[in-house]
Amino acid sequence: MRIEAAPFAYDFELKSTALVLIDMQRDFMEPGGFGETLGNDVSLLQAIVPAAKRVLQAWRNASGLVVHTRESHTADLSDCPTAKRNRGNPALRIGDEGPMGRILVAGEPGNQIIDALAPIDGEIVIDKPGKGAFYATGLHALLQQRGITHLLFGGVTTEVCVQTSMREANDRGYDSLLLEDCTESYFPAFKAATLDMVRAQGAIVGWTAPSTALLLALNNAA
Repeated sequence: MRIEAAPFAYDFELKSTALVLIDMQRDFMEPGGFGETLGNDVSLLQAIVPAAKRVLQAWRNASGLVVHTRESHTADLSDCPTAKRNRGNPALRIGDEGPMGRILVAGEPGNQIIDALAPIDGEIVIDKPGKGAFYATGLHALLQQRGITHLLFGGVTTEVCVQTSMREANDRGYDSLLLEDCTESYFPAFKAATLDMVRAQGAIVGWTAPSTALLLALNNAA
């Protein structure tokens, strides 16, 4: 299968490709969560939900592997360094009680994937204590077991957890593509800069393309 992408076409096989949605969780996407406590306008992130939902449904219809990640910590915060908890001087820190339960703590309501993109049976859900999807998780082993060599990325935020995960994937040998309208930042300029960085120098980190290009490829292969 081929996606018309930048800086050049991206070729992949469905059986060896996974869709990875990064941190589409209430703590980042909805009012009252961690993103808002840092002073951000969460409505900026909500704009990508329709495109991400279309991609997720099409990928499910094609029987492709789906991976969801959540940035989350254990209840005792033993996997959350003090430097991370205090960074940014937020009104509410990681582990504090917020409108949707304890901020970025596993199992709390705010830590769940938003309803529109909620995982279904058979999809992989990774709880990650860091920004990247591969750090201190079993994701690489799970992907290797399934013969995955290519990754399609969406999620938030573009310049932090998404880019970190793509760079980790690159170091592990995956060919990755970022779906441009399925990722967003609280700072639009940061998203634009990240897209440029990802595809620079002949896809040094990976490729980028609009979700319509993926949907067209899937439709043509059906």
